[in-house]
Amino acid sequence: METASQALGIVGEELAFHFLSQQGYKILLKNYECALGEIDLIAKEKGVLVFIEVKTRRSDAMGMPAESVTFHKRRQIIKTAYYYLKRYGIKDVPCRFDVVSILMPVNGSPSLELIRDAFGEGD
Repeated sequence: METASQALGIVGEELAFHFLSQQGYKILLKNYECALGEIDLIAKEKGVLVFIEVKTRRSDAMGMPAESVTFHKRRQIIKTAYYYLKRYGIKDVPCRFDVVSILMPVNGSPSLELIRDAFGEGD
């Protein structure tokens, strides 16, 4: 049985999927998992392979959703992305890490923010 937080995350990922598709992203995978971690969405945009973290919250009382992508979480996403590239023999393809930040109030419309190139290896 999923928690309310997990259900909110699933709805947020679906919103992000449709939002990114409208922005010209071609979604390749949803919820890629391996022993090292999980990546919410993997997509291509203008020849760039994009690893996307989706963060959804009901309010900004605890900060914006993107602020919850901590140093530890960024490291985990980067390691998982490297594993994905190696596993599928992907070389010489530009890559980046985006974050989709979603505020979804109980009474109101969701607001989505796309943060392109939100972090990288040096962060």
